[in-house]
Amino acid sequence: MHTIAIPDYVLQRVVERRGKVRLFEALDPARTALIVVDLQNGFMAPGQPAEIPYAREIVPNVNRIGQALRAAGGLVVYIQNTITEETQADWCVWFDNFTKGDFKQRMIAAFARGSFGHAIYPELEVLPGDWAVEKQRFGAFVEGSSTLHAQLQERGIDTLIIVGTATNVCCESTARDAMMMNYKVVFVSDANACRTDEEHNATLGNILALFGDVQSTDEVIAAIGAGATVLQAAE
Repeated sequence: MHTIAIPDYVLQRVVERRGKVRLFEALDPARTALIVVDLQNGFMAPGQPAEIPYAREIVPNVNRIGQALRAAGGLVVYIQNTITEETQADWCVWFDNFTKGDFKQRMIAAFARGSFGHAIYPELEVLPGDWAVEKQRFGAFVEGSSTLHAQLQERGIDTLIIVGTATNVCCESTARDAMMMNYKVVFVSDANACRTDEEHNATLGNILALFGDVQSTDEVIAAIGAGATVLQAAE
């Protein structure tokens, strides 16, 4: 598991700007979705081309949050990184310049629909009511990536809990765009994973400073419970 260390200067800046570190201490479950980003075999199984070992360690926390949110009436969404011929053509700047040779071909094969790498990692708890949404860019909300925004809007979702891998790539990209599309964003410090603590913590600082709330798994579950309690009291 990553060692969490958000710099003091980030915390100080956050307090100066908004008066407190924690933003969302009670989450309305009915309007909240857990967005599970790219926790697929291609990023998690040993020997896969984009393997991130830390990602295997966050699975229990992801499952715990999912259980709490479902029980309170919320939504769990599994995002699947997907590479098609259309993706390669429409996003040719990435595929032609940032990936080469054997690695490029292994990535394309791993994240093709129906492949072992494309499948959700088997230790994750996936229930019949959960959604599976494919994305074809790093972030799930950027134009051309997925249908996620329209689906969430139809469901009345305004709050997103972001977990998955890689912290500093697809998870951060999804979180940044989500906030700018007017979602409340909660980024889970111990349910995201990337290759190093330094990269992980840099993203936590960025998100906390400008794009959302950063909470631990325990804090998120408590916020779901607090939101459920508020709703019950209002009935």
